[in-house]
Amino acid sequence: MVQHIVQEGKGKGRKCWLSGALAYTDAERGHIAARLQGKGPRPVTRDEIEALIARAAMGERAAFEGLYTHTSAKLMAICLRVLGDRAEAEEALQESFVKIWRHADRYRANGLSPMTWLITIARNTAIDRARKRREAQPGLDQAETLADATPGPEAQAIASSERTALTACLSELDEANAQAVQRAYLDGETYAELATRFGVPLNTMRTRLRRSLMKLKECLTR
Repeated sequence: MVQHIVQEGKGKGRKCWLSGALAYTDAERGHIAARLQGKGPRPVTRDEIEALIARAAMGERAAFEGLYTHTSAKLMAICLRVLGDRAEAEEALQESFVKIWRHADRYRANGLSPMTWLITIARNTAIDRARKRREAQPGLDQAETLADATPGPEAQAIASSERTALTACLSELDEANAQAVQRAYLDGETYAELATRFGVPLNTMRTRLRRSLMKLKECLTR
């Protein structure tokens, strides 16, 4: 994917676009699959991700490629969870990285941790695609949409920097469910990873997250 993002100029005036069709190389697909299975490059620290974003903001392609290498699998998991379709998730991931490349210079003013910032971009991009799909196919199951694709209180709160309200509402959940929500929507863990972490079946974890999100929505709209 990275090779499709082209730079023209420097600083705020630089432009980027996708050349050719939306496509992933076999190597990129293999990398994403390996990372989703817990393999691949070593984990990077918050400081390292921040440094890669800062260098990408200066137009450094190597830094952007490094950012993609270390974060694309986690962001792909987010897109796949929202959209439920690998092809659409890949397109959402590509669109997300275009946004990251274009707006890397905005990161520090956002006030979020680097991974939360990246996750928010990917999740919101996938949510937009899911919303457009629902508009084109109004017969989709709304309950399933609520569980996997709704913007939800966590995404809305992060996007508007209402972290205090989110923290207060999370405190109304029991500790295990609050941790699960934070790990899923702020740290980007997959349902499978969460199910393993908390020692419950996959469907149980899905149900817990669905119910927790609905409680958060009620709290944040009071």
